[in-house]
Amino acid sequence: MALKVATAAGGAAKAVLRPTLLCRPWEVLGAPRAPRRSFSPPSAKYGGRHTVTMIPGDGIGPELMLHVKSVFRHACVPVDFEEVHVSSSADEEDIRNAIMAIRRNRVALKGNIETNHNLPPSHKSRNNILRTSLDLYANVIHCKSLPGVVTRHRDIDILIVRENTEGEYSSLEHESVAGVVESLKIITKAKSLRIAEYAFKLAQECGRKKVTAVHKANIMKLGDGLFLQCCKEVAAGYPQITFENMIVDNTTMQLVSRPQQFDVMVMPNLYGNIVNNVCAGLVGGPGLVAGANYGHVYAVFETATRNTGKSIANKNVANPTATLLASCMMLDHLKLHSYATSIRKAVLASMDNENTSGARARRRKPSRTSSATSALSTAGLWRRRLSPPTPAPQLARQAGPE
Repeated sequence: MALKVATAAGGAAKAVLRPTLLCRPWEVLGAPRAPRRSFSPPSAKYGGRHTVTMIPGDGIGPELMLHVKSVFRHACVPVDFEEVHVSSSADEEDIRNAIMAIRRNRVALKGNIETNHNLPPSHKSRNNILRTSLDLYANVIHCKSLPGVVTRHRDIDILIVRENTEGEYSSLEHESVAGVVESLKIITKAKSLRIAEYAFKLAQECGRKKVTAVHKANIMKLGDGLFLQCCKEVAAGYPQITFENMIVDNTTMQLVSRPQQFDVMVMPNLYGNIVNNVCAGLVGGPGLVAGANYGHVYAVFETATRNTGKSIANKNVANPTATLLASCMMLDHLKLHSYATSIRKAVLASMDNENTSGARARRRKPSRTSSATSALSTAGLWRRRLSPPTPAPQLARQAGPE
């Protein structure tokens, strides 16, 4: 319960109790209003241009960002990139610079940053530091069957909402005695209510009919039990949306057997990481699915599975689809919808199973050297949808799942 002070007609103050945590969980976390699917983007600068922080990351990240810049240049997208390099080294100055740049620009496009496992436990993952420092609490992935990509299942269309700032990713571990390690999983009511509210509001805005909460409350009765209870409380405020809950191990089995039953899924941090990767595999692999991280102020866009792809870096085989689609999500966030639509249509058209003469082409399955996207290239994008002022360079050949 929260204490609210109201002033009566005579000027005297009286106390009124109201259940803030239940009705307005975002107020507990300092947000002025309820969460939305896409928060207000920064205003464009003089001339209608936006400045966006670009973090190339490790592995295949830098070469994928080159493709994004090439596409944006030829499509005349009014976006300027402020490039900030972040590595997995022990020096934390680079991640601090990146956080400052995102706070300045409020929007970022990011490649994955490798986690250096040789550093001591006190050094946290750069990816995790970024999400927690900017309170990017909602990780949203849209897993949808793509044209021209042959997979076992068709007609998949799932929105995955992952809590991004607590759970097992709290980095609270210690060795109590030699050979015994304790790792803490943090679940709070305020953040569970916040992510549940986000998921239901997202479902409402997107015209979705069902939300599934994924948990392990049968074993972790307090931690996951609290998360599940918060989802039930929020679900009561959305009677038009069907709510169900499912244990995480059963969820993974249901995903690979009948994924069409899912619509919107909401879950704690670790489960979200696992489910994101499973769903990406269902629709063709990590090179095809984009993701977004939303907070009340900032938004960071990246690929869904956060794989650095080191084994195929600098081989000219990395699949740019996920990064290009992430850049389209970023353009939609900036309300540059016409540019986002143009690039997205070009990417999807290049993935379709029709060649340039209109004849039906053979559908190709994902592989390391030839992805399911058919012949996606920068030049192909120009021929299909965009009208570049100059001839475009050929894009890299594609790679399937890394």
